[in-house]
Amino acid sequence: MISFKQLPLEAKAAVAAGVVFFSMMLSRSYLAEQLELRTRRWLLRLQMALFANALMLIGSLHVWRSTVTTFSKSSAASSFCFMPWKIAVFMFLALAHSSFFTLLFLVAEEPYLFSLAAYTCLGAYIILIFFLFTLGSVEQAYKFLAGRGAKAGTGNKNSRTAMKPVLAVMLTVVLTVVGLLNASRPPTVNSVEVPVHKLPSTMNNLKVVLLSDIHLGPTVGKTKLAMIVRMVKALKPDITVIVGDLTDSEAEIIRPAVEPLGELNSPLGTYFVTGNHEYYTSDVSNWFELLKSFNIRPLHNENVKIVSPKSTDDWFCLAGVDDIEADVLRYSGHGMDLKKALRDCSSEHAIVLLAHQPIAAKWALQERPDINLILSGHTHGGQMFPLNAGAYFLNPFFVGLYKVGQNTFVYVSPGTMYFGIPMRLGSRAEITEIILHSP
Repeated sequence: MISFKQLPLEAKAAVAAGVVFFSMMLSRSYLAEQLELRTRRWLLRLQMALFANALMLIGSLHVWRSTVTTFSKSSAASSFCFMPWKIAVFMFLALAHSSFFTLLFLVAEEPYLFSLAAYTCLGAYIILIFFLFTLGSVEQAYKFLAGRGAKAGTGNKNSRTAMKPVLAVMLTVVLTVVGLLNASRPPTVNSVEVPVHKLPSTMNNLKVVLLSDIHLGPTVGKTKLAMIVRMVKALKPDITVIVGDLTDSEAEIIRPAVEPLGELNSPLGTYFVTGNHEYYTSDVSNWFELLKSFNIRPLHNENVKIVSPKSTDDWFCLAGVDDIEADVLRYSGHGMDLKKALRDCSSEHAIVLLAHQPIAAKWALQERPDINLILSGHTHGGQMFPLNAGAYFLNPFFVGLYKVGQNTFVYVSPGTMYFGIPMRLGSRAEITEIILHSP
């Protein structure tokens, strides 16, 4: 029987990831009610960081072998550039691995340079892994189809082996720069007109501004939030809604960065529902209190009547549900409860629902097909290549406007900022201006 010491490094990393994952499940199932909230908060975040790093270690070993070990066997190893290159690759991998720990130690009013560098390396790491795997797969497919596996000369083989990591690194550098530049631009304002069945005629052309996935934390701070608030105010919305993932940190730590939200002054109110990242902070109650101090109302499985300024008899139901991740994390007193959220919301009036994840939107429509409009986020439009494909296949609604049935629409925001990695490839940050039309 093979002992743990005899396992290859990749297998050891996989075992470590499995152990950490098991400890996470154990903590959620048996320790959630026994641990103090602050202790549980730190344990969950530490476990997630360790789990991500254990998985990344498998990829990092492949990166090191592809970009360093490969060249150590060639004439390039004697070059004066080889040692600086080894140090650069090591620092790159170290920064990428450290990114997850910045959530624990480096969150403030404005992002630290170290956090920005670490998450940039994480983004480049994902792209590099993709290209190394893809180019390697293409190379193997070519060998198989050409039937030249063992017949190639040693010189040509070494040359082709060296070309693969060089090309992968070059593509990674180019796409990283493009992604950084794209993410540094202000969010685009996307205006969408949505017909809402049973919306009173006095509320025709009502303007709702949708924000989602701002992710205040290691790489998004007060300056970017202030820019978003200025853009929202310029649109002069009747209602502003924030559909989750506003933050990645505790309210007390990042409170100064949230202050610009107090400038939102939509006449019919500003509303908020939780996303999965709010529950990762384990600080939802404090976030609710902080948002209330800025006149932002959390919709915690509840609803409000949005009354027409022109007639008190005309109104529609605006409801919000907790994110479904609250159930997975066994977060006490929270979890998606559609019946409670839509209490007193009858099909006689228009119903607009705020639900962070598109899968929650799908479940809501299965239970209440009379909902007229659901506003979601969560997917980030994939945020960056090559994650776009995964986000597309894992969500029933990916990004943009969808018509479901005769009188129902779902709009999924691609996100107003980004999570961690300050890059966007194949997607664009957005502030959505939704114009409601009565039929």
